[in-house]
Amino acid sequence: MKEGLSFTATMRVTPEVTAEYIGSGDLAVLATPAMCALMENAAMMAVAPHLEEGNTTVGTALNIEHSKATKVGEIITATAVLTEINGRELKFNIAARDEVSIIGEGTHTRFIVNREKFLAKLG
Repeated sequence: MKEGLSFTATMRVTPEVTAEYIGSGDLAVLATPAMCALMENAAMMAVAPHLEEGNTTVGTALNIEHSKATKVGEIITATAVLTEINGRELKFNIAARDEVSIIGEGTHTRFIVNREKFLAKLG
């Protein structure tokens, strides 16, 4: 694994990912939690092919700004770039775009964990 790994995830804004539907607001526009999920997915996918068997990553921090509303029907993308590796800690720059411009950006931290050990701790 090396710094600079990236992945771009894509989704269409549907009624099920609006603030009104999710409950994070009362307008039929892309919900911030849905944008965040797409950003986290991009970060997860950027490093997934480079992990040892049995390992995955879990998100632990997300610092974003959602700067532009996106209407139902538009396609958005989220790109994550791995910027720092500190042992099991991975840091990413993330940005989401609609078909015209950036709609949100920030940073994200994930940790590499062993799937079985992680789930065993939950009881």
